[in-house]
Amino acid sequence: MVEISSRRYFILATIMLASIMGPIDASIVNTILPTIAQYFKVEVALVQWVPMIYLLTISSLLLFYGRLGDIFGYKKVYVMGLAGFIISSLLCGISPNIYFLIAFRALQGIFAAMMMAVPFAIITASFPPMERGKALGINAISISAGLALGPSIGGFITALLNWRFTFFINIPIGVLGLLLAWRIIPEFKGQKARVDIPGAITVFISLFLFLLFVNRAQLHGLDYQNMIILLVSTILGIIFFMLEVGNEEPLLNLNLFKNMTFSFANLSALLNFMSQYVMVFVTPFYLQRVMECPPDKVGLLMTAFPLATLIVAPISGWLSDKIGTRILACVGAAICALSLSLMAQLPISATHFDVAWRLALFGIGTGIFQSPNNSAVMGSVPKPFLGTASGILATMRNVGMVLGIATAGLILYNTIPSVILQKTTLGASDIHVFFSGLKHAYIGGAFLTGIASITSLIRR
Repeated sequence: MVEISSRRYFILATIMLASIMGPIDASIVNTILPTIAQYFKVEVALVQWVPMIYLLTISSLLLFYGRLGDIFGYKKVYVMGLAGFIISSLLCGISPNIYFLIAFRALQGIFAAMMMAVPFAIITASFPPMERGKALGINAISISAGLALGPSIGGFITALLNWRFTFFINIPIGVLGLLLAWRIIPEFKGQKARVDIPGAITVFISLFLFLLFVNRAQLHGLDYQNMIILLVSTILGIIFFMLEVGNEEPLLNLNLFKNMTFSFANLSALLNFMSQYVMVFVTPFYLQRVMECPPDKVGLLMTAFPLATLIVAPISGWLSDKIGTRILACVGAAICALSLSLMAQLPISATHFDVAWRLALFGIGTGIFQSPNNSAVMGSVPKPFLGTASGILATMRNVGMVLGIATAGLILYNTIPSVILQKTTLGASDIHVFFSGLKHAYIGGAFLTGIASITSLIRR
């Protein structure tokens, strides 16, 4: 333990190097989707599966890989995921058609989930409790930097070379991260337990179908196919919990949720990430359709959010080690709610600065909230279940992203007539109707993170 403690910041730096790839990859792909659709000459409905299958696969496997880390060791899961991510990035870059690209993105999601499931566990196991918040706050820099740099890098690489190199960029970063991880991350001893295969299969299918239902429901509503998908997902979810209750070595230890800090901090994370992706999903519509900003200007303005988080998160994490997590998480979520409320009050004639400082305020709130809340989750579980806790927290993040986009989409589709949504250019009367729908979505996001502010106060 003394050896681990002496090189804990090298371990953190190694984790951060690989952690930056996930956000960069996700934000780059969203940026270049129109280019990919044009290159393969396919419809938007088909090319949307490129990011969606990636996110669905990751979200459905995080619980399983988190538990796998508890059993076989966090380093093994992390290194295997990083190696697979490098190979699958290469395969994505050489895809001969859109169907191969979608398949390889699913494969990339399988390995990305391994990378994302255990970093919180590795950091928590490497740092003493009095430095845990600071370490998690510093780690948040890589995620925020990835989100901030992704759109710009994607646009630059696609313009200078072509879209395939947006996947190839993962290879040199990944190889360096893999070499460092192999050398620096210690072998955390696993526990003697069997892998809950029935539970893993059941929860994977259940979560995958649920998130698929959420995505489809935005466009197709509660049609016959969606109701079947939701029914099967619900039945499998019930079966999963029945399997876990009677299992001595479960995939998901339900006893963890008896701890109020663990349960409500995870709920707060889910709600806050939902509000984040309401902001991330809705604001580009406002910038493009209402303010008529070009894509490069949209990307530049949107970076105000992650850049503010990047600056604030380490400070908030350090502060949480001194004064505790409750107040900081509550204040951070409340600031996010304030920012979304202020976005809802923007006039149609708002300036770029009006939007930028509100986005920066949201980033400040996010930075204040995340590090203390993550520290509360990871500090509330026994050491043998750090991988499980890390997997659950990562699942809350990814499911929150999907639900946030779905919530925003649902509000927009129900408040804005479809004929206006389909227009590329809006008239004066259309803009007022369109902007009214955006305001409802912002208010919905403020309500979600407002609840997160309250649940952040509930601690054991």
